[in-house]
Amino acid sequence: MVKDGFIEISTELQQIITAEQAWHYNIIPKQSENNRIEFYIDELKYTDQISDELELLFGKTILLERVDSNTLVKSLGKYYRKKKTTEGKATDVFIPKSDDFLINLISEADDIGSSDIHIETYEDRCRVRMRIDGKLIERYVLNKEDYPAIINKIKIKANLDIAEKRLPQDGRIFFHDGNQKFDIRVSVLPTLYGEKVVMRLLSKDATDIDIELLGMNPEQLKSYTEGIKKPHGILLISGPTGSGKTTTLYATLKILNKENTNILTIEDPIEYTLEGINQVQLKESIGLTFASALRTFLRQDPDVIMLGEIRDGETAKMAVRAALTGHLVLSTIHTNSAWGTISRLIDMGVPPFLVASTLNLSVAQRLVRLLCPVCKEKQEFNSALYPRNYKAPIQIKEHVVAKGCDACYYTGYKGRKAVYEIIPIDHELTENIKVQNIDENKISDIAGFKTLSDSAFELFKEGMTTIEEIYSILINS
Repeated sequence: MVKDGFIEISTELQQIITAEQAWHYNIIPKQSENNRIEFYIDELKYTDQISDELELLFGKTILLERVDSNTLVKSLGKYYRKKKTTEGKATDVFIPKSDDFLINLISEADDIGSSDIHIETYEDRCRVRMRIDGKLIERYVLNKEDYPAIINKIKIKANLDIAEKRLPQDGRIFFHDGNQKFDIRVSVLPTLYGEKVVMRLLSKDATDIDIELLGMNPEQLKSYTEGIKKPHGILLISGPTGSGKTTTLYATLKILNKENTNILTIEDPIEYTLEGINQVQLKESIGLTFASALRTFLRQDPDVIMLGEIRDGETAKMAVRAALTGHLVLSTIHTNSAWGTISRLIDMGVPPFLVASTLNLSVAQRLVRLLCPVCKEKQEFNSALYPRNYKAPIQIKEHVVAKGCDACYYTGYKGRKAVYEIIPIDHELTENIKVQNIDENKISDIAGFKTLSDSAFELFKEGMTTIEEIYSILINS
């Protein structure tokens, strides 16, 4: 079925052929039943020879329906992604019953830039989804009877108990296949119809991360670099899971990583590797928590300490103690804004005067998808598209919208950029924190910093993203 210029097919049909076969023959499955498979084929590429080759390949009767060349190519780009690493070469679709299924699946996820693989089961079907640029897309459907064997294979590789199906389990897989080498964090969760597995691809080399390319404007970058040059104090980055906090932290560690500096990190999990930094993996099951590791770190003569996350009052107080004794402490925290971090620390039991005297920088960040530069289009802008209570700083007459092309797999977006809210804690703000005068609405006027919504609006105004992409950030302004 052709709709809006695309051939619509189910995930089950998509799996009939590999991406390599789809691009080689310029075909897309239309229907499969018993001993017959119907394909759409590019009308400009149709020959009787293709039909003969496909019958030999599949051992079934093949019917080919010619369609418009543009429609077929657009649909191929949407459903059969090519590798990001090898231009023009398509990724193979794995066959679930294959012994190499797991290797193929993980390799493909890495090739197309996926951060997470979700393998999940429901009453009548099982599927595999991949998170690409922050959004989940369905890639495969698995046979219900094959599902338990696949889960067990993952558990074995992650050193988990295959007999335990009632409790959640966490493990790691070290993946090494050819030039691909990285860690995978495995999380197994019992659900109504079976166990769901999420595999997160980790341990990417941090040497290529550049703080100047993450998304800070020149003023924010100046405030940030000045804050990390202080010999002691705390730098906190807030944001939801998957907002790029760890990437910002490692870009910071890369700047601080010098021969005369001792840097220690405690993380869960270790997402990047960086030579010259001593990294410790959290293991709560044996008592290695953020707080206990931090206690030991203070006896390891550190200059810089990085905590993966401040989760509780004990860790927060230990971080403050480390900052007071002459160390620079970097960490993340879950709050909605940079100023909300201060309230969160006070809620955790850290006295306001200690927060005021140790906090150097409070940062909040979010990730925003960027428009594909090849296919984005300008349109007249209607202010009704803003959230109801949002007041735009300037009037916008035109905006850029996502269209979709082969370069962006017809999503309209390509890549992501972080937007930041950075508050350097100066003397005036220190006094406000001490007396707990922490009204967020007034504080941006006092400090004069760009809020998250200001930074997001800047990207929108410059035509780098869409109103839909920043809507959730504007709605909280």
